[in-house]
Amino acid sequence: MFYWLLKYIVLGPILRLIFRPQVDGLKNVPASGPAILAGNHLSFSDSIFMPLVVKRRVTFVAKAEYFTGTGLKGWLTKMFFTATGCIPVDRTGGDAARAALDTQLRVLRSGEIAGIYPEGTRSPDGRLYRGKTGVARLALESGAPVIPVAMLNTDVIQPTGKLVPKLMRVKIRFGAPMQFSRYAGKAGDRMVERAITDEIMYELMELSGREYVDVYAQKLKLAAAPA
Repeated sequence: MFYWLLKYIVLGPILRLIFRPQVDGLKNVPASGPAILAGNHLSFSDSIFMPLVVKRRVTFVAKAEYFTGTGLKGWLTKMFFTATGCIPVDRTGGDAARAALDTQLRVLRSGEIAGIYPEGTRSPDGRLYRGKTGVARLALESGAPVIPVAMLNTDVIQPTGKLVPKLMRVKIRFGAPMQFSRYAGKAGDRMVERAITDEIMYELMELSGREYVDVYAQKLKLAAAPA
């Protein structure tokens, strides 16, 4: 209830008025049934604008710490991640990637939409980086179509490290649904999952017009971090 209240009454109308989303291909998002929205990740605001323009609820996962903070900052953080459709995943008791995958599978098996950023982290420089194979495993285990989503200018609206966004029109492009039924029963096959992931990243490259780098963004960030 809180999600819909913020999206359509409290926060959503204000964001639409200020940022005037320009959206192409929204018809590619199915009106019902499970689907995976796989987007490139340029900015913190991606998780605001993508769910804002989709009529149905889009569910992302986020680490549980975002929901347990104290004080005003903790409350605001919890409200933000709740409002943007995120659900907490405990990353302290085992494999965080598997926990996130299982959570998203439950979302898809209930006929809803799961959102995911295959790169696994925000791009450090606006380029598109190698995708992690979790998105392929999700598609194979759920049988849901993958809709590639290109965030076109959110890195200009809110660059990494900037708290206050620039007031300009946000642009988003949804691609045609991608079906991988030809790989049914191949979940866990690393070569198949890599092939599917690369296919999705190629579509994101075409949709976004961003340069593709065949390296994990997280690896690049770690290499650039101070010792």
